[in-house]
Amino acid sequence: MKQRSYYFDNGKFLLIFFVVLGHLITTYRDNQTFNALYNTIYTFHMPAFILISGYFAKSIFTKDYFQKLAKKLLLPYAIFQIIYTIMYYFLLDQDTFVIDLFNPQWSLWFLLSLFSMYVMLPLFTKMKKGLSLIVAVAISLIIGYVDFIGDYLSLSRTLVFFPYFLLGFYLKKEHFIKISSKRNAIPAIVIMIGTFAFFYLNPSFDHLWLFGSASYAKMESYMSMAFLQRLFVYMVGLLMMFSLLVLIPKRQYWFTEMGKYTLYVYLLHGFVIKTFRASPLEQWIRDYQLVWLLVPATLILVYILSGPAVRWRQRDGSLVTKRSLPMGTDPHSAKV
Repeated sequence: MKQRSYYFDNGKFLLIFFVVLGHLITTYRDNQTFNALYNTIYTFHMPAFILISGYFAKSIFTKDYFQKLAKKLLLPYAIFQIIYTIMYYFLLDQDTFVIDLFNPQWSLWFLLSLFSMYVMLPLFTKMKKGLSLIVAVAISLIIGYVDFIGDYLSLSRTLVFFPYFLLGFYLKKEHFIKISSKRNAIPAIVIMIGTFAFFYLNPSFDHLWLFGSASYAKMESYMSMAFLQRLFVYMVGLLMMFSLLVLIPKRQYWFTEMGKYTLYVYLLHGFVIKTFRASPLEQWIRDYQLVWLLVPATLILVYILSGPAVRWRQRDGSLVTKRSLPMGTDPHSAKV
């Protein structure tokens, strides 16, 4: 059980590191190398988070589960939706101030989509495993033909990423043991290098396909065969996601503890990223070609935001050490 815990904590640390790094390098995608890195990261980081969340959703049928889920997902979503709205109003000098809880600000889509996935799960688990996965994928392929699908209620992302969540729910501990076998390491590395090379050699690839947030028409895809491109993205995503699962270390390391607090990093790093993009530092890094500095900067940011200085305290002064439910922790196994 300790090994299993270290494995998932290490995995969550790596994933949140890539989430922050991907957001930091977004404005530097005019560089072919960083564009390829960006696309490579986006093939697996959120699908893997969602798969792990599905794996830890085993206790969904327990009493008061959805009540606890709403408290852990919808409440933070509503609070940070308001905070981000206020921030954008002042940071971007917007003319109007409107709080819209139905169109998630930036990365907050994940909380809303994850709650919807938990709600959808009981319906799909009534089917046989294979059939439920086929139906989930089929819905995600068909929904792309609906022109109005988009950011509203994060509906597009919910349906596109739900197959990963459902797959994670069906996975068992022994599956992760087989996947993470050392004999799979070389194929995993080859897949990762090959994926990066593909994006490097195809810089015109539309990264919106990796977001899952838009209809085929909005991505200007050839409509009748557009579903094949989404299937291609699924295939690459699964290969990259399982390659990462192979390479996740199983022992405890200096970064393992940070993997317990990924929700803090996820919710708070946006304030740093948005401020960075609006500052002269963003252009200075570009002018002096120091984009590589964003890699250690990402590590520092994750370290700070997952540290005790930013974690909430209880009335008795003790730290809240609850693991991050949205980043793959079962609320019934979490301890305070």
